[in-house]
Amino acid sequence: MTPTAPTPLLAVDDLSVEFGASRVIENLSFSVSAGQTVAIVGESGSGKSVTSLSIMRLADMLGANYPTGRILFQTSGGEIDLLKLDQKKMRSIRGKEISMIFQEPMTSLNPVFTIGDQVAEILKLHEGKSNSAALAEAKRLLDMVRLPDAAELLTRYPHQLSGGMRQRVMIAMALACRPRLLIADEPTTALDVTIQAQILNILRDLQKELGAAVIFITHDMGVVAEMADDVVVMWKGKAVEKGKALDIFEKPTNAYTRTLLAAVPKLGSMTGEEFPKRLPLTVLENGEPTLSGIERIQDTARYDADPLLSVRDLVVRFDIKKGLLGKVTHRVHAVEKVSFDIHPGETLALVGESGSGKSTIGRTIQQLQKATAGNITFSGKPLSAMTMAERHNLRRDVQYIFQDPFASLDPRKTVRFSIAEPIRTHGLLDSEKEIAKTVDALLERVGLTSAHARRYPHEFSGGQRQRVCIARALASKPKLIIADEALSALDVSIQAQIINLFMDLQEERGLAYLFISHDMAVVEKMSHRVAVLYLGQIMEFGNRRQIFETPTHDYTRRLLSAVPVADPRRRKPLAMIEGDIPSPIRAVGNEPVLLAREEIAPGHYVARGA
Repeated sequence: MTPTAPTPLLAVDDLSVEFGASRVIENLSFSVSAGQTVAIVGESGSGKSVTSLSIMRLADMLGANYPTGRILFQTSGGEIDLLKLDQKKMRSIRGKEISMIFQEPMTSLNPVFTIGDQVAEILKLHEGKSNSAALAEAKRLLDMVRLPDAAELLTRYPHQLSGGMRQRVMIAMALACRPRLLIADEPTTALDVTIQAQILNILRDLQKELGAAVIFITHDMGVVAEMADDVVVMWKGKAVEKGKALDIFEKPTNAYTRTLLAAVPKLGSMTGEEFPKRLPLTVLENGEPTLSGIERIQDTARYDADPLLSVRDLVVRFDIKKGLLGKVTHRVHAVEKVSFDIHPGETLALVGESGSGKSTIGRTIQQLQKATAGNITFSGKPLSAMTMAERHNLRRDVQYIFQDPFASLDPRKTVRFSIAEPIRTHGLLDSEKEIAKTVDALLERVGLTSAHARRYPHEFSGGQRQRVCIARALASKPKLIIADEALSALDVSIQAQIINLFMDLQEERGLAYLFISHDMAVVEKMSHRVAVLYLGQIMEFGNRRQIFETPTHDYTRRLLSAVPVADPRRRKPLAMIEGDIPSPIRAVGNEPVLLAREEIAPGHYVARGA
């Protein structure tokens, strides 16, 4: 007698979702059982997030209606159709039985309440805990997601945390009531590989302990290979392929799935290459994956020329007033004695965990942050010796592309206005006709059209908004672009296009990049040299081959070993990091030990004594 399959905890059956006249999901069916992980993958706009919001019945608030289908959920009292429940009944299920980790933590956390209040609120609401018991449990949850100084974090507000820390708070809140079904919408997008490995372990442990089901929505195929039992591939609102993770990765049958997997950057794919390489893209053409574009060695760095940018002994510290009389008692040691050069046409990557000082270095070069000590020299002239006019011109020559394109574009202004702004600010062109022509040319250059110029930021997808930000950065004809996690929120197919765009612009204009990232596979693909940062100090520095093929410092090796591999057969047990979580916050007078670096090969430096 064949054993009967277990009843799924959640079954989505023939679900269609409409917003007005627009149908965004069509006849979608899949199920997830207790203890199972189902990954939903696909590019922006494929309907992944709308599926999750429909299960939570949060899509109703956005004006969704459901012309067909059922969403069946097994509660302790029996099976119910979530689409038939009113919002009051859904509130008792949301947060307790079904929980969700949202993609954008800043919009999901309330800016006027402390972190402690927000985590404790869920426990008081669903578990009936007292305020003190809820706060004690909140501290335990923050410890569980490996946030440093958890007791102190309870008193902080969301804006005082980094993006990675906010995402971990969201994960702690989602796990607070030990839900039976956890929906994770891009939960590790903003996280470093080491923290990502920790979070994936926490989710796995919770699953074992509670038999919880997990629906994992992601565009990171490495995470899918690491976590998923089954995979649903979505494209234009439909499930184009479903199956076991191993079958999807090894024998994908759908042309779109094959295109998606071909775009995944694989760590180690550049082994033996001296320089970064621009590779052809895999695109869908006449329903078949086709290679498009040229392959080119990116030998653009001009090491024979004087450095474009020199950073010497840079120190950045932030005072934290903790004393009763407002006296400074503690400081954040964000950057400690960092030195490097960037040459014309070179891409230097800064890698490291959240809180290692990567973004602080970028912001200090762009004059968005004051340096505590050290020197920054651009085109041979120190910042400290520049006049106000020269500093203004420096902002034209150095452009910044932020991690979140939505936050860095004015929602009330058209894209044409945003891109033209640097041209007007720096007086590069006088005639409005010339400005309009230049904006159109920039949009075409980044793969958009002149018709997009009249639109507003909310009318674009995330990948398109990031292209708008690149066009705006190019408008002032810069010599150096600081790209701060500029690719982390993009789908792999869009990411591959933007990488090639960066490389083409470097080839055409001799641009230099300071590329700040936690995605080691992307860094390997596009950087000439790499600096590995840990708690504000450079642990290892060298060219891309030295860092990726002969990593010497333990921390570099740990970063590389934490990268998930897009192959379910190579699924590895992710080692938990034990002991205290290092924090850059120190008492005044308690200075960090500065590590000396040793040159172990020409241009390859490693910190000693750590």
